[in-house]
Amino acid sequence: MSISKQTFFKQDAYINGQWVAATDGSSVAVTDPASGETLGHVPSLSAEQVSQAIEAANAALPAWRAKTAAERSQLLKRWHALIMENEAALGDLLTLEQGKPLKEARGEIGYAASFIEWFAE
Repeated sequence: MSISKQTFFKQDAYINGQWVAATDGSSVAVTDPASGETLGHVPSLSAEQVSQAIEAANAALPAWRAKTAAERSQLLKRWHALIMENEAALGDLLTLEQGKPLKEARGEIGYAASFIEWFAE
């Protein structure tokens, strides 16, 4: 499987609506425990970037609170649906990153998504 072609495979951090690298360019390798192959890198964010992420999350909260329960439910149900539409590919990534058996990894994706669905209901 070529994970670089997956549209959801990102090697940046999501802060305030944008994908960003570490300000100093540093990163941590993500390796396949079975082969030792480097799958990608995640940014090693600075304390300032972590603070920016926290501030962005806090700034987004009032808009989320202003949504009705029905609106929040719709968004969570859509998120659940997207996870389930991509369960196989997400399970593949989990297997590559953690070395879990494929069937177990895909099951874990479905299990995690079930919590989102539960909160949506």
